[in-house]
Amino acid sequence: MNSSPITTAQRIKAIVGGSIGNLVEWYDWYAYAAFAIYFSNSFFPDSDLNAQLMNTAGIFAVGFLMRPIGGWIFGSIADKIGRKKAMTLSVLLMSFGSLLIALTPTYKTIGILAPVLLLIARLLQGLSVGGEYGVSATYLSEMASENRRGFYSSFQYVTLIGGQLIALGIQLILQKLLLTEAQLEEWGWRIPFVIGALLSVIALYLRANLHETEAFENKKEVSEKKKGTVKELLKHPKALLTVVGLTLGGTLAFYTYTTYMQKFLVNTVHLTKEQSTLISFISLFIFACLQPVFGALSDRIGRRPLLLGFGILGTLFTVPLLTALSTTTSMWTAFFLIMAALIIVSGYTSINAVVKAELFPSEIRALGVGLPYALTVAIFGGTAEYIALWFKQTGTEQYFYWYITGCILFSLIVYAGMKDTKNNSALDKD
Repeated sequence: MNSSPITTAQRIKAIVGGSIGNLVEWYDWYAYAAFAIYFSNSFFPDSDLNAQLMNTAGIFAVGFLMRPIGGWIFGSIADKIGRKKAMTLSVLLMSFGSLLIALTPTYKTIGILAPVLLLIARLLQGLSVGGEYGVSATYLSEMASENRRGFYSSFQYVTLIGGQLIALGIQLILQKLLLTEAQLEEWGWRIPFVIGALLSVIALYLRANLHETEAFENKKEVSEKKKGTVKELLKHPKALLTVVGLTLGGTLAFYTYTTYMQKFLVNTVHLTKEQSTLISFISLFIFACLQPVFGALSDRIGRRPLLLGFGILGTLFTVPLLTALSTTTSMWTAFFLIMAALIIVSGYTSINAVVKAELFPSEIRALGVGLPYALTVAIFGGTAEYIALWFKQTGTEQYFYWYITGCILFSLIVYAGMKDTKNNSALDKD
């Protein structure tokens, strides 16, 4: 057991180190989504834009299918040998995946091998990001003081969104200042993946100098057979099912209004690529700033009121918001509609990490947070783009809006039936 408690300086260093690693991971993950509109033709030539986007969205979804495996592998590593080591390994893997995308020749050069290598790179990234969520959510929650857990752990989504912002920011700089559209489609799309690999080196350095959490150190005497195993995890069926129900509606709404929204604005609202990138950038920046505000609010009033707020407002307003968005011709109307949706989604995103961490004992916490979450995200978050584009192709895009509403309603039922984890936290038993 540690002889002295963690100092405030150590906590801040932990939050910065844990969060920046998370930021790099998610930057690499989102660079793929942000630049798909430019590189889809390099890997899937001779088809229309919607078909190319469906192909790249398909590989995006396959990357998500690796996330449960990543959640299982890295969650087990974190529970068995430490949060810090697991977080360092996940950044290394993501870096390699990014470098592979940056260096893969096009379809014209190496034929079918090009999309195959793209798929392999995406599978590696899926493993990495699947492990990252559970481990960093656990780490941030365990390093936070009892009365600031909501605030501290909200930085996971600040950096998750921050990764997307950097990807979009680089895209804006390349679009507006440095390259023509032809150059972006020919070779410029490789630049963000090179940047991602370089950023990983910085994250690796920061994570190598982090402190391990007291919660992990204090459980070193627990039998190895009980640490980070699926068998031990299955002894907590209620907590497992709660994570699935908690995540389902929130992850689908999040991926719809962030990752997919850029394509929706181009494909459905018929804004230019530059306009859609700008709207995405501004709305995501404000969204990131809201996370600590909502997280701090949960430390005062509890987690459940925020989740209920998201569930109720999401169920009532998803169809009206997306319907209005699909028919608008104004760039700024589109921005305000997306912003309204993101404010609603903040009730979930700001605190979902800490709520999950508060459900499990420390010897299976990283696995318990990561694995069921990754499974749910793979099924519902990872397929959001593909399902949306499929509905669009069949001329029934509005069905997608109802699909999101149904999933949020399901989560609302879970929120209504669960205890407030702030007052019933497994973190208090560490």
